[in-house]
Amino acid sequence: MVAKGFLEDMGGRFSARESSEIAILPVPYDETSTWIKGADKGPLAVLEASSELELYDMETCAEPYRHGIFTAPSVEAGGLAPEVMVGKVKDAVTGLIDEKKFVVTLGGEHSVSIGAIKAHSEKFEHMCVLHLDAHADLRDEYKGSRYNHACVMARVREICPFVQVGIRSMSAEESEVVVREDMFPAHELRSRNNWISDVMDRLELNVYVSIDLDVFDPAFLPSTGTPQPGGMDWYQVVSLLRAVSVNKNIVGFDVVELCPNPAEKSSDILAAKLIYKFLGYIFRNR
Repeated sequence: MVAKGFLEDMGGRFSARESSEIAILPVPYDETSTWIKGADKGPLAVLEASSELELYDMETCAEPYRHGIFTAPSVEAGGLAPEVMVGKVKDAVTGLIDEKKFVVTLGGEHSVSIGAIKAHSEKFEHMCVLHLDAHADLRDEYKGSRYNHACVMARVREICPFVQVGIRSMSAEESEVVVREDMFPAHELRSRNNWISDVMDRLELNVYVSIDLDVFDPAFLPSTGTPQPGGMDWYQVVSLLRAVSVNKNIVGFDVVELCPNPAEKSSDILAAKLIYKFLGYIFRNR
């Protein structure tokens, strides 16, 4: 994939590799998704939409791009087995962390997150994952693979603890292995007044955030491979991300599972703005 840079029009001095504090790592991979294909086109769609963002964030009164946002070469893994792709992502993320970059991994299907999480867990002690998703992703194996996108959190469980928010779809098998105290299902959020502070109480100090875009209700983001009704809205998601950035040390994050539709661009711009706003929260509190 020949990708544009994130916020490409902001000027070269704010996107140079050497001086940027932030690195965007595109991973255009979609080999294990099981319904609507096209998540491999997601990174390019987000990068293209990012050029339409205003650089000034009204909420934080800040311009996050001034910290420098470098778009790294894509991890080219199309056609590879998912476990091979995971290794390539881990190596790429590790290299960027070693360059002292704050890494945003941009999928692709959700299995790309495994490599990014592995890389961060080896660099940051006492790390946990905050997982935003419509699906529990706790199957030990699916469609013959332990690295299917439906098995992401089963693999993460082998790496570090995690907290799940926005879940509204799981199998009977998954329901037997869920840690109920660490899951905040979507149907509970509307009546649970203090749910954000309750999430904070379950997290470690160092937090990696994995955002599957189908955590949003399809009314807000329809272009994803496995949409589910009853999801979170924009302000629920960004309020949670703002709270995590204030109360915890965010070490990295990923945004995955955009399945772009040429006739529906609002999902692309939502994903791009979510990344930029989250970076604004993180770097405002550093």
